[in-house]
Amino acid sequence: MGTITKKELVNRIAEKTGQTKVITKDVIQMFLDEIINELGKGNRLEFREFGVFEIKERAARKAQNPRTLEKVSVPAKKVVKFKVGRLMKELVGITTPRAPRASASGGGAPRVEGGGSPAPASSPRPPSPGGGDGADGGEEE
Repeated sequence: MGTITKKELVNRIAEKTGQTKVITKDVIQMFLDEIINELGKGNRLEFREFGVFEIKERAARKAQNPRTLEKVSVPAKKVVKFKVGRLMKELVGITTPRAPRASASGGGAPRVEGGGSPAPASSPRPPSPGGGDGADGGEEE
């Protein structure tokens, strides 16, 4: 698996469409510029089957410097979020983790073999100390 650059996409699209690379590059750049401009205005961009770009506000929070253990304030900020569309999910093979259901008895958190509570589903798994075997394919985002 490698990295595909804008230049490579320009070459592929120019070849498929019969347009020059200059025109193709200009169109792709205009498209990207429009995405940035619309997100800058606070608009949501929806591309059916591909996905949705939107701005979300992250609340201010308290954090801790891991070296000094000093408490620090992290200000609120805006971040760009991308939600993957149906077709991309299917083609890329993305699966969505599901939260465990509460039992009918209302017994709280599900029991995990070996005792203790399960890790939150939204927390990324920390890398193993030995670097792991690489079978998981790296970080997910």
